[in-house]
Parts: sequence; C-alpha cells; structure tokens
Amino acid sequence: MEAKVITPEVISDFRNVLNALGRSVHTVARYLFDVTSFARFLDGKEATAEATREFRDSLMSRGYAPGSVNTKLASLFSFFHSLGWEGCKTPRVLIQKDAYISEDAELTLEEYRKLLAAARCPRHRLVMETLGGTGIRVSELRYFTLEDVRKRDIRVQCKRKIRRIMIPEELGRQLEAYAAERGITSGVIFRQASGKPLDRRTVWRFMKAAGKRAGLLSSKVHPHSLRKLFARMFLENGGTLEQLSDVLGHSSLETTRIYIKTSGAEHRRIVEGLGLVPATEEVEPEEAEPEETEAEETESEDGEKPGFSVRAGGKPRSAKKPFPRRKSKRRKGKRAKK
Repeated sequence: MEAKVITPEVISDFRNVLNALGRSVHTVARYLFDVTSFARFLDGKEATAEATREFRDSLMSRGYAPGSVNTKLASLFSFFHSLGWEGCKTPRVLIQKDAYISEDAELTLEEYRKLLAAARCPRHRLVMETLGGTGIRVSELRYFTLEDVRKRDIRVQCKRKIRRIMIPEELGRQLEAYAAERGITSGVIFRQASGKPLDRRTVWRFMKAAGKRAGLLSSKVHPHSLRKLFARMFLENGGTLEQLSDVLGHSSLETTRIYIKTSGAEHRRIVEGLGLVPATEEVEPEEAEPEETEAEETESEDGEKPGFSVRAGGKPRSAKKPFPRRKSKRRKGKRAKK
C-alpha cells in the first residue's frame, strides 16, 4: 500500500484539480495554504485520521475559532477526496448555531453612510458603493467592465455559476463618470496602476482605514459586511428570500438565511415586545403591627370557649392548673420531719 505522505508534487497535482473544477483564485490559494500547513504539522509523517484529529485539536488549543478550524478541515477533506484518502478524515468541531448575530459584527445603514463619508478619495467611496449597492463579492469587482456598466447588466461568474447583477441607475452614472475621468475607454473599471483588476487586499486595507477614521468597530468593517447589509436591505424593501438567494449566488437558502439573521439589538426588541412578563407595580410597604402578648379567647364552633389561651409565640397555655404541684420536703438525716 502506498504511503500517504504529502509532498510538493502531491500539492501541485491538487492545484491542477482545483483549477480544473473552476475554483476561484482565492479558493485555490486558501485550500493550498491549509494543505501546506497540515503538511508542515506532519513533518514528513504519514497522513492518518489520528494525525488530522491532532491537527484539529492543535488549532483549537492555539485559539482558532471553531468556524476557522472547520474551514481548514474542509480544505483538507477536499484534498483527501481528490487522492482517495477518505480514511484520513476526522469529525468537524461541533458548533451550535446562534439565534442572532452579535451587535459588534453587524454594519448598520447609518454606519455604512459614515463609512462612505470617511473614504479618503472618490475611488474608495465608489468601490464601497459598488459592493454595497449590488451585494457582490469583493472578488467579483473584476467583472465590472465599462461595456457592461453602460448596459446596467453585469454577468458574474463565480464557483462555476454565472448570474446577472443589476446595477442601480445612480451607481451606473457614477461609474461612467469615474471611467471618463480616469480615461478608461473599455475593460475593467477598478484597476491597479499595473492595469490588473483591483485585488481584495487593497479593498480590505482602505476599508479598515476608513472605518477607523469614522470611529467604527474594526469587526464591523470589511467587504463581506457590505454584502450582508445589502441582503438585509433587499428584504426590508420587499424582496423575497428566494430572489435574494439568486442575487447573491447561493446554492442553498440555508446559506442565505445566515446573511439575514437579526442583530442582538433587534432580537432583544422582539423579545421585550412579547409582553409575556408583565411589569410589577410598586407597592408601599405596610406598617408593622405591634406584637400581641396574649391572644383573646375565641369561641369554638359549638359556642363554648376553649379552656386554654394562646401565648404570643403561638403555643397553647392552660387557663387553669387542675393539679397544683406539691412542694416536696427535703429529708434530714434518715427520716423526714413531720
């Protein structure tokens, strides 16, 4: 049986498989990085299910989030599948789904406007408006060519799927004006000085800088937060979940539902409005009554008074002593005095 050792040749073959499957450049880079990290962890040893489990546990002990660990495992599982190493897989980290997203992770519409206002230049602002106004992935900016912008209809290809993106009229006019100002007569609108399409790292960097100037939490400011903002606004303006799934290019409605989770503040507002816990009225404390030393005698059901009274402590006390205690005489010597 051939040893399951990860070599540079095996990784190169995996790259060819991913390219043949039409995976995006970003996906290929991430898969290869995760496989290379696993190969360094093995340090020449054979890949086994036990080794994969130890790799998973080491990532958790180093502080990786469960979602990030599962993402790396997904890369390894794709690698194992391409080689027929199915026996090297190990269970993923179990994650309980949250009912709502953290308020520190959601970019609100008001914060989005602050982000645009804090852009360093019109180009940065226009890029963020394009991401927010269409809901595209940052890697799909390269499909925004001047020819398609003039038609207000973009054909985007990602993950072996082609979908149409409708450009708002105002955004289209701004993109055309930007192209004319930059002397762009055809091709990709957002490009680097070298002529290549604008990369995601550049977008990430200037968005973080704008967010810092706007005083926003860093966890809220990234290209994907604009895509999620688009999804929430799409539904609030009458769109359906099925339509949104097609616009975003999702294969499953479950993926789309992740984008439209309510925030912690919205979830709290809903729970508080259920009215299942009525408010309590403030009651003034009553004055303490003086403690009775002895309760009055009360009549019994047949009209007779009981033959005992009640002490303050609640214990019965005889009204009369039928047999008074006899005083005992102390004996002196052998016989007591009479």
